[in-house]
Amino acid sequence: MTMMTRFALTLLIATGCGATTAMAQDADADAPRRTRVGLGPQLVPRYPGSDSIALRPFVDVSRTRGDTPFAFEAPDESAGFPILRGDRFQFGPAIGFEGRRRSRDVGGRLPGVGATFELGGFVQYAVSDAFRLRVEARQGLGGHKGLIGVVGADYIARDADRWLFSIGPRVTLAGARYNRAYFGVAAADAAFAGLPAFKADGGVQAVGATAGALRQLTPHWGVSAYAKYDRLVGDPGRSPVVRAFGSRSQPSAGLALSYTFGAGVH
Repeated sequence: MTMMTRFALTLLIATGCGATTAMAQDADADAPRRTRVGLGPQLVPRYPGSDSIALRPFVDVSRTRGDTPFAFEAPDESAGFPILRGDRFQFGPAIGFEGRRRSRDVGGRLPGVGATFELGGFVQYAVSDAFRLRVEARQGLGGHKGLIGVVGADYIARDADRWLFSIGPRVTLAGARYNRAYFGVAAADAAFAGLPAFKADGGVQAVGATAGALRQLTPHWGVSAYAKYDRLVGDPGRSPVVRAFGSRSQPSAGLALSYTFGAGVH
């Protein structure tokens, strides 16, 4: 996936359907609306199992009304918006995009994996104001054609919109088709690639953690950042493709400048 493709996709989701995701549930419908837009760079693995890093845009759009704080969103969660919610429960679609793996990225002797749009859903539950659980699953449309999911929890400390810090564990699960696309070696390709045949099954793909922080510098301007680390485990961690051409360590990080506008911002 190119940087411009990622930017266009993320911005479309965030400013369209995704913008309502961060609308605070309890905000007064008659109160003036505030919008916060964040934009900056992020460094992420070029593809699952890669040992190289790609530069991509880090985009966030949040909306609320009146003095109600912007709703918490983890920096690594997929774009989406709630279509069903209760006092602490939310459910809705989740949209993702995974970059392509070229054949030359794995020695030129294994098949490439095309860029993949992923469509699925999420369920999240706020145990308290300081603790949230979230599960999301997405199905690849084209590209890897597999199923990928993330189970996560976040501890959240904040002072309204003045500052926020979050941290929590992540477990990534993937179906057999997903894992075989990135981590398997078909018997027909093994000899040519100089690698042993390897049939990657579905299961836990990675374990890790994500931390995020936000600081409002003035009523309009703010800064946010995040850091994430995943470690490939199970069949992906044992894959000869990863041993020969990639890494079990999958770090990510991003930094964004934000601007808040709307009635009531002084």
